[in-house]
Amino acid sequence: MFFFFTCGEKTIRSKLPGYEGVVCQCHNCGNMSGRVLKRRPFFTFCFVPIIPFTISGYKDISCHICNYNQPLEQRPDVQAMANGGAGVGPQRGPGPPPGPQQGHINPQQQQYYQGQGPPPGPQGWAKQGPPQGDHRYG
Repeated sequence: MFFFFTCGEKTIRSKLPGYEGVVCQCHNCGNMSGRVLKRRPFFTFCFVPIIPFTISGYKDISCHICNYNQPLEQRPDVQAMANGGAGVGPQRGPGPPPGPQQGHINPQQQQYYQGQGPPPGPQGWAKQGPPQGDHRYG
């Protein structure tokens, strides 16, 4: 008498509550196809899931194009999108608004950026170098 049994692994995926409509960029292939999923791998016996390999499962950002899975803990940008933008991402405390720090450009260049004067000539920037901290220059 011969008995044939099959054993293996099956991963059960489900949407993570609070992230149902979130679509983000995959950090592997660059496509906007990342979805937040909860994965639970199971040991299967005769194609029936029997024993879970983890107790709570994995919370991942999964790309359906390249099948890359990245842990949700490594993506604070996606955590901030939870529950329609009221997520658990890092919170900003009181302080100055983000932007270039004071002292990176000289007053003549500051007046130009604010529209209060003519642009400095080539000799003006050639002596001082390009302005620092301005996103338009790279």
